[in-house]
Amino acid sequence: MPSLKDIKRKVGAVQKTKQITRAMNMVAASKFKSAQMKMDNFRPYAGKFMDVLNSLALRVESMSHPLLAVRDPRRIRVICMTSDRGLCGGFNTNLIKATERFMKEKTADGKEVALVTVGRKGRDYFRKKANIIAQKADVFGKFDMTLAVSIADEVIPAFIKEEYDELYLIYNQFVNVSVQKPTVVRLFPLPSIGQETADVDPERFLDYTYEPSEEALMQRLLPMYVHVLVYRALLETSAGENGARMAAMDNATSNCEDLIRSLTLKMNKARQAAITAELMDIVGGTEALAKSG
Repeated sequence: MPSLKDIKRKVGAVQKTKQITRAMNMVAASKFKSAQMKMDNFRPYAGKFMDVLNSLALRVESMSHPLLAVRDPRRIRVICMTSDRGLCGGFNTNLIKATERFMKEKTADGKEVALVTVGRKGRDYFRKKANIIAQKADVFGKFDMTLAVSIADEVIPAFIKEEYDELYLIYNQFVNVSVQKPTVVRLFPLPSIGQETADVDPERFLDYTYEPSEEALMQRLLPMYVHVLVYRALLETSAGENGARMAAMDNATSNCEDLIRSLTLKMNKARQAAITAELMDIVGGTEALAKSG
């Protein structure tokens, strides 16, 4: 049985760990509120952007753009978007497993798969396990749309030059604080813009006058559409990471409290056993003196 001193030392260590996990929970909660606010503020912009794009698509009779080009998907690139830091439960583990599963399926079909990693955890894991052609790490501390633009600008020219045929984005879709769902989205070739409103009467849309022409605007807006998709994934990854860290640190704090209660009970038992032993020694000594007298 551990000594009373050892148990006290363990209780002190667990109490310090509890202070750390509680502080990390509070920091994660603050960052989560900020990330959630950014995500909520971006949704109206993304929705309006899609409305304008779909409205334009219904007015353009024939639209051709390199990002819409459909080719035989022999070469595939995958963007894996993980966090930079750990201590967030299964947030990164689940995403990495989904990425590995997706890549194995494509490789089994005879496809050539290359990887682009966003986030340090994904980069560190796949460094010796996959063909990483581009990487961005330590980016989630503070970011804005420029990060999404830089990521898109690394993959758009290569697709236009036909260096690969399809691009997929794998990220954790934010559902709630405790649930983040690994999601696979095809970025290139872009889906046919306007499909969501293909069965809607174009007369329902307001008759705007576009300058320059609708075709010229579509050529300009399609790359921006990619920026919007990537930025949305970045925001959801940031919110999901901090939400997962909040839940993980809350569970860790609860586990520390349970362990402290258990160790305190053991400590009380050990103290009682020590007191009982001392009393037995005193009683035994008194009886021995009485017999000798």
